[in-house]
Amino acid sequence: MKIANRQVGPDHPPLVVAEIGINHGGDLAVAKQMVDAAHSAGCEIVKHQTHFLEDEMTEEAKEIFPPNADVSIWDVMAQCALSADEEVQLKAYAESLGLIYISTPFSRAAATFLNDLDVPAFKIGSGECDHLPLIEHIAGFGKPIIMSTGMQTIESLRPSIEVLDRSGVDYALLECTNLYPSPPEFVSLRGIRELQEAFPRAIVGFSDHSIGPEMAMSAVALGACILERHFTDSRYRGGPDIICSMDPAELRRLIQLSREIHMAVRNSKQRSGPEADVYRFARSSLVADRDLEAGSIITADDIWARRPGTGEIAGNQFYEVVGMRLTRAVTRNTQLMWKDLDSES
Repeated sequence: MKIANRQVGPDHPPLVVAEIGINHGGDLAVAKQMVDAAHSAGCEIVKHQTHFLEDEMTEEAKEIFPPNADVSIWDVMAQCALSADEEVQLKAYAESLGLIYISTPFSRAAATFLNDLDVPAFKIGSGECDHLPLIEHIAGFGKPIIMSTGMQTIESLRPSIEVLDRSGVDYALLECTNLYPSPPEFVSLRGIRELQEAFPRAIVGFSDHSIGPEMAMSAVALGACILERHFTDSRYRGGPDIICSMDPAELRRLIQLSREIHMAVRNSKQRSGPEADVYRFARSSLVADRDLEAGSIITADDIWARRPGTGEIAGNQFYEVVGMRLTRAVTRNTQLMWKDLDSES
């Protein structure tokens, strides 16, 4: 799949998505600082969350308290959401730095707004990944979709994937655990492979809510093509998602290491060109292990393999030489040559 000018898939370095989300606390100036920090860390793409509360929630939401907040989900979003005009400014600012800007719409109105803003792709969060009418509405715009799959099973995902397949859009599925933070006993790295096997048309990635980069790095080794993590310019800020957010130093390291791992997992088991010099001294050559007379029949006690590997007969040919006749006298530690040996004994 392609997002703006960035190809995404197994043949390309993992796309690291810095999710600013609601970490700015509803302050456009802070949001821009976070965009600056992501850009300085070498990030290619930032993700926001677009909340139009009246189209997203009903009054009942004012009585629902998320596990990682001490106020209702309505109040969390009311405090943290940017206005439509502020989001226009944030997108323009990110793109002025050369960043790709995408967002998660949490309602039909938000999705339409983002499409009107001409975002190059959409993110669908775990909470909406079984919201079939919203998925169908977003897919109708014909743009690539990245969808997190937290709180779902392979079977419960199938109706949503059928909607995406019918639409014909390119899509990515992110393995995700919706705990903030996610302890290792609840993270499913195995889910990456299960998504790959169940939905072969999908690009598969990992949306990480754990502490530290270890789970994300492991995900790359298992084939994740997209890594998404919450991002903040400083962990000293307040907010429900700060605890599982990476800072600029960790973002830079995540980008670097994910690219290194991506290169390494694509290398087949073979001797590389730069290993040739090492191979010449690290391997062994067959040598006489004692002074031997011409005409001696070689026994296993007469020879041994020692470094360097510059001799004609390699150490792994030890048993081919046992039983052969020596055609000339040699002293201990002399590297043997095939012309020194007669196979007829």
